[in-house]
Amino acid sequence: MAFAGYDIESRSPNAMESAITFFDDSLNPAVRGFLHSPANPNGDALILTHGAGSSCTAPLLVALSEAFAGHGYVVLRCDLAFRQERRTGPPFPGNAERDRAGLRNAIAVLRKSVTGRIFLGGHSYGGRQATMLCAADPDLASGLLLLSYPLHPPRKPEQLRVQHLPNLRTPSLFVHGTRDPFGTVEEITKALQLIPAKTELMKVEGAGHDLGFKGRTEQKELPGKIALRTLEFFEDPRS
Repeated sequence: MAFAGYDIESRSPNAMESAITFFDDSLNPAVRGFLHSPANPNGDALILTHGAGSSCTAPLLVALSEAFAGHGYVVLRCDLAFRQERRTGPPFPGNAERDRAGLRNAIAVLRKSVTGRIFLGGHSYGGRQATMLCAADPDLASGLLLLSYPLHPPRKPEQLRVQHLPNLRTPSLFVHGTRDPFGTVEEITKALQLIPAKTELMKVEGAGHDLGFKGRTEQKELPGKIALRTLEFFEDPRS
């Protein structure tokens, strides 16, 4: 069963017209979130998901969704399985596989209506799960947009989360703040050398793990810049 309705959390009249609530429980885990429909579709889609302490209503994800929809993308920002099961708190240890299954289901659901490419993106934990999913299935998504990849826990640079990166064959654009405690720019640059696919690092000067979206603070120009860099990276002739 699937249904959609108006997104009452949208922040502008234009967003109210383009973003609708979305729910599809034909697969397990279900797919739940908000769908942004562009005025002029380019045939492609982007799925965005959140970090361990957040949800798909995170201001960064909302702003990015609006920016990509403005470039013709259908955008689904969705809650991972752990967030659907409880409103607050981090993921349960050992349940990451279910979160990855939810992302796989989101792609399957969008594929029913999207004829072009489907890109997968996520902030922090969500992005890490996307990389692990695509490392296991390189044909699942056309590309990855990885926001603040959590390379290691803060102040624990020896605990690198890179074991799967040599198997990642999906083109990947990394967006990373220069003050991110989950990995320095130098550490991220070194980690990218493990990936056999095409990669690029977009640095956000002075930003931490939140990329400048913390509380009511927003880097209003950043989502547009990320969207443009993404279009360039994936060499979209329609952009």
